[in-house]
Amino acid sequence: METIFTKAIGNTPKIKVLEFLIEGRELDYSVSDIAEGAGIGRTTLFRIWNDFVELRIVKPTRVIGNAKLYKLNLENAFVGKMAELFDTLVIQPLNKRRKVVVKH
Repeated sequence: METIFTKAIGNTPKIKVLEFLIEGRELDYSVSDIAEGAGIGRTTLFRIWNDFVELRIVKPTRVIGNAKLYKLNLENAFVGKMAELFDTLVIQPLNKRRKVVVKH
């Protein structure tokens, strides 16, 4: 499904992963969870994953069994700006729609 975020900046696997991580920015995920949540194949994610790690877009948080979990690195300036753009394009319009005036 294409969102206003992906319409604005593109609908590539990297953008889909970034959007998924921004939406769940407070949570940590396994690589498999990220691929599924972003709607891309694991093979595709593994092809681009090193870029996310090397650019410090994600950071490891913990290990559960054999799974290493990652979280969006909000301390990264690029990530901060992308999250800000996401909030402007997606979150703020949703919040405006939710404001309902109740007449007594």
